[in-house]
Amino acid sequence: MVFFLEPRIGAGLSGYVAELGSAFLCGDLGLSTSPRPDHASYLASWLKVLKADNRAIFTAASAAAKAAEWLENLQQSGLSAGR
Repeated sequence: MVFFLEPRIGAGLSGYVAELGSAFLCGDLGLSTSPRPDHASYLASWLKVLKADNRAIFTAASAAAKAAEWLENLQQSGLSAGR
């Protein structure tokens, strides 16, 4: 069994998808966030992935947009994710 301290290219995209989806939803809902002290180191990890795979941002953004749209449609239909 092999353990990695840093996610391999592609393996770490789920975190990027979640972050982008959160940003999309906050923008749609008119919510703002304030930067945290650890954001610089977090963004540095993104840069490693983006430098290694020039399509990663498009892959993550596409998946994030689909997830955000699904959540918005769910909210508009009056359903909750728990049902």
